Amino acid sequence: MLDLLIINATLPDGRSGMSIAVQGGRITEVTAGLDAPALDKLDAQGLLLAPHFVDPHFHMDATLSYGLPRVNQSGTLLEGIALWGELKPLLTADALIERALAYCDWAVAKGLLAVRSHVDTSDPSLLAVDALLEVKRKVAPYLDLQLVAFPQDGVLRSEGGVENLKRALDRGVDVVGGIPHFERTMADGAASVKLLMELAAERGKLVDMHCDESDDPLSRHIETLSAETWRLGMQGRVTGSHCTSMHSMDNYYASKLLPLIAQSGVSVVSNPLINITLQGRHDTYPKRRGMTRVPELMAAGVNVAFGHDCVMDPWYGMGSGDMLEVAHMGLHVAQMTSQAGIRQCFEAVTINAARVMHLEGYGLEAGCDASFVLLQARDPVEAIRLRATRLKVFRKGRLLAETPAATAALHLPGRAQATNWMSRKS
Repeated sequence: MLDLLIINATLPDGRSGMSIAVQGGRITEVTAGLDAPALDKLDAQGLLLAPHFVDPHFHMDATLSYGLPRVNQSGTLLEGIALWGELKPLLTADALIERALAYCDWAVAKGLLAVRSHVDTSDPSLLAVDALLEVKRKVAPYLDLQLVAFPQDGVLRSEGGVENLKRALDRGVDVVGGIPHFERTMADGAASVKLLMELAAERGKLVDMHCDESDDPLSRHIETLSAETWRLGMQGRVTGSHCTSMHSMDNYYASKLLPLIAQSGVSVVSNPLINITLQGRHDTYPKRRGMTRVPELMAAGVNVAFGHDCVMDPWYGMGSGDMLEVAHMGLHVAQMTSQAGIRQCFEAVTINAARVMHLEGYGLEAGCDASFVLLQARDPVEAIRLRATRLKVFRKGRLLAETPAATAALHLPGRAQATNWMSRKS
């Protein structure tokens, strides 16, 4: 007897009337019209069943700290960095852990079951590192938390930056991070990329660097990151995050850069909500969009994912852990409003993001983990349009969260008694 059988589901690729059989926490069969004995049976009623959402770029050590020690009055990146510097001496492990766990509750409720979080290693005490390692242990039964050693103040710019990062890796942090554009010079930035890539190669680690989170078209550390990836044979193991300077680069240089990124197998993570908010601040009008060249990167064959980056922290006072909100902003800013483009944005918060994190067992095929979300939508386009309600969230076949369907009662003469904002069936 099966542990769980879901029937009459629509999958992201458009297949409908599908059944998903689950045994021992894994999908054993995906086929149309299957009916078999099961301990639990769920009729999806034609709604969309998708693999769980994935956030490949977040800062969980800062999340839910909005207003501590004060509110970012300007809303800018630099004031956010200054605020974080003010907050760090006031941090306690218990408070950081509690905020992170509360955010993980939000994430699970939104069907977000895998998060890659950067954790600041600039503080010699590594308090945030130890706290998030404890959070990782606590949430392991229901959420994959992958940690990046992130030298927020610059690995070369800050005293002890290299040693602190190595100590974080020794304690169990998963990924090597960096922030080359925050080093004091372009040369130092390039040197930091080379140093950190060699460290990652030596230790067999993945890499995820904040690259060129700037409006400066001459901030080109993604070029160095791609070249080092090729030199060290680390194709498929490296990610460049943000890459916002690319929106200011001239097209000739971009025509050279895009193939280099693709050939080196470097993934790119864009953070639409935060990039559109923090970039272009020196512009009057016309004002730059502040997001990297998402459709052009995808067309070049680069794996592009979307991250949330921040939720209620010194840099961004909004957010709720909803990756469909991220995809919604992404498709608007990138003008990816074709049917294919909208679906690519859905993939940017699911399969592409899972590829960035090297998640094992991800997907909706036989042999994959039974970790998926039933959405109050009939396809990915409708899911993004509505930021669809997560009706049920499963992790390895176990129900983790459920939310009642979004429905409004109407009191209108001669009209329907309720509406749920879904499009009419054709």
